[in-house]
Amino acid sequence: MNQINPRKLLHSKWTAAQPQNKEKHFIITEIEFDEDGVVEHCLIEAVHSGNEYAINWRDLKDSQQWRQGWK
Repeated sequence: MNQINPRKLLHSKWTAAQPQNKEKHFIITEIEFDEDGVVEHCLIEAVHSGNEYAINWRDLKDSQQWRQGWK
């Protein structure tokens, strides 16, 4: 289980445990909070292809899917 602080997500780096379409390394490029400080929107970008995907930031806590940093 990865420990994540939503306030520090922007520009954080992630590695997919099971890469798809040769996309292994990702970076969080956009995050939006509501007025209560709850994450409303999180966008992750594949470094290799530049494709962007909306992601539930809580999915990043699953160490079976994601690893912090580029490994």
